[in-house]
Amino acid sequence: MTKLALFDCDGTLVDSQGGIIASMAAAFGREGLVAPAAHAVRRVVGLPLEEAIRRLAASDDDALIERLDDHYRDVFSTIRLEDGFHEPMFEGIDAAVAELDAAGVLLGVATGKGTRGLTMTLERHGLLPRFMTLQTSDTAPGKPHPDMALQALAETGVEPQDAVMIGDTVYDVAMAKAAGLKATIGVSWGYHEADELREAGAARIASSPRELPALVAELLD
Repeated sequence: MTKLALFDCDGTLVDSQGGIIASMAAAFGREGLVAPAAHAVRRVVGLPLEEAIRRLAASDDDALIERLDDHYRDVFSTIRLEDGFHEPMFEGIDAAVAELDAAGVLLGVATGKGTRGLTMTLERHGLLPRFMTLQTSDTAPGKPHPDMALQALAETGVEPQDAVMIGDTVYDVAMAKAAGLKATIGVSWGYHEADELREAGAARIASSPRELPALVAELLD
């Protein structure tokens, strides 16, 4: 029986908050707006970029949202190429991914990042060859819409009851439920609290990446 573990990226595989918060502040600054608080930015990580910006700006001005979106992409693309750019992988993620891969579990990513950004991130950490399906904001509507998960299932030939989502936000949980996946494993090192993830419907909470292989095996046994 083929099984699939579908990972979120930001806040699950890598700690990307520094670049995200700095880019959002610069984007708002270009429009003469006060930068959103760091905690507010962390709350919307995982949503499609346009929706995240709309919530932070608290505005229905579509032209403004589009400009902020463009500013953010421009700034983030620039700082990502700087020598000091830091987007570390969470300690133990590489070992957990390798263990799942060795066990024959198919691996994928479903993220609000664009395809170029995700590919660069995975390549930087040597993870890209491990993942056979990459679902991004360029391939499907963003979370909590189910399409990224559904497309990952279609690409891998895995049935929903044989797949789990691994993520750090309630948007991950909602996407997995909407797509009919077996369960979501919430992670405690990301952007939403463990209690929020449980309340949203996460079946298990991992407090460390090293717990992930056993949790996936338990849920997909």
